Amino acid sequence: MLKSLMLAKAKECWEQEHEEREAEKARYLAERIPTLQTRGLSLSALQDLCRELHAKVEVVDEERYDIEAKCLHNTREIKDLKLKVLDLRGKFKRPPLRRVRVSADAMLRALLGSKHKVSMDLRANLKSVKKEDTEKERPVEVGDWRKNVEAMSGMEGRKKMFDAAKSPTSQ
Repeated sequence: MLKSLMLAKAKECWEQEHEEREAEKARYLAERIPTLQTRGLSLSALQDLCRELHAKVEVVDEERYDIEAKCLHNTREIKDLKLKVLDLRGKFKRPPLRRVRVSADAMLRALLGSKHKVSMDLRANLKSVKKEDTEKERPVEVGDWRKNVEAMSGMEGRKKMFDAAKSPTSQ
């Protein structure tokens, strides 16, 4: 429903604009071209009027031809320039970019010049981690693994595992 209403309104606006254009065109032509008064003119006066009108038509046709020739020339030139741009774009390959490692001090020297006196030691600002703390967090049990495997093998080992699982819950 809404779409059909919008289409109807758009059609109405388009028709109104079309009528306005026609009215503007008629007004412009009436303003620029005066009406011809041919009544009461003699044959020689009518011939002179025709000659004047033909001369004006020739001038307008020459101007129109010149403008068309300029437009064609410009479109050809634009086309040629576009082809040149495409040719040039295809000939040159972009070089692969290389990674450049530059320290912060060298970067500041390049930006600020020789006046740069402050050195940036970025590693000094990093947080230090003690190895002792990490070793305390995970206790290491070192034992003979063969004893553990032998003790848990067979039905006895399964019974021990079952009993071990039961005993913490019963307490």
